Amino acid sequence: MSPRIVDTHLHLYRTAEEGEQGKAGYEIWEYGKHDHVHFSRHAGDVASAIRAMDDAGASVAVVTNLLDAVRPGVTPADDLRAFNRWLCDLAAADRRFLPLIAVDPNHLSVEQNIAHLEEMVKLHGAQGIKLHPPLQRLDFADRLIWPILEACVRLDVVVVSHAGPSRDGSGRGEPDAFRPALDAFPGLRIALAHMGGAAWRQLPALARDYPHVSFDLCEIIEWLGAPNAPSPAQMTDLIRAVGPQRVMMGSDFPWYDIDHTVGRVLELPGLSAEEKDDILGENAIRFFRLSL
Repeated sequence: MSPRIVDTHLHLYRTAEEGEQGKAGYEIWEYGKHDHVHFSRHAGDVASAIRAMDDAGASVAVVTNLLDAVRPGVTPADDLRAFNRWLCDLAAADRRFLPLIAVDPNHLSVEQNIAHLEEMVKLHGAQGIKLHPPLQRLDFADRLIWPILEACVRLDVVVVSHAGPSRDGSGRGEPDAFRPALDAFPGLRIALAHMGGAAWRQLPALARDYPHVSFDLCEIIEWLGAPNAPSPAQMTDLIRAVGPQRVMMGSDFPWYDIDHTVGRVLELPGLSAEEKDDILGENAIRFFRLSL
């Protein structure tokens, strides 16, 4: 029987032009130079995402966008609301997409973000939020943003956050930076992306101390063997250290192709077929409470 495949980390854009702009504006620097990374040629619009899902046999994709590209003549606050409404309307029409909306204290006040989140969850089917501490300059130790996390607990929705080094050296995106908020919100349904990125060595201790946290392996799995990334054997050791039942497959489409990321998971040494099935879909089905 083929495994059930869920992509827990996919970016989606309203147009191919927006997708190309988003890809061009995001530099992947933290892993160091690596000449053998397989990048996707897809733009990230809906049609290309559906093709990529079909190619991989993925039944669901969790959309984890920020507002990467603001339309001319539209304020970031208005476009953030418009983008989130577009995404939730799309997901209502096509249940293969599970919407995590963009929340950004740079564009809306904390109170406005919470009000918007409540509206999108209660009236439009949003399933959670996506955060990116380095890009959004968010600090999980800063109690000013904690009301947003508190609202996610109250609404029982998911938080997916980028995790990895910050280019400015602040460390605000590294796994250990999440500890104050994880202490404060033990009921938070949270997944940290990229297995911590180039700060992946912090992950085993974090996983031990916070058993309610889950992880995805998007992007980092495509950089295995780079100077600041684990080798394939080290990735297997990392998965075992945090627990294979807590790791989910994500592609980071359209930077990478879903089917290629699935193949990378299947190639990992030392994991059983059942553990790979869990990573490819079963863990996500439990974490996101999917009905498949």
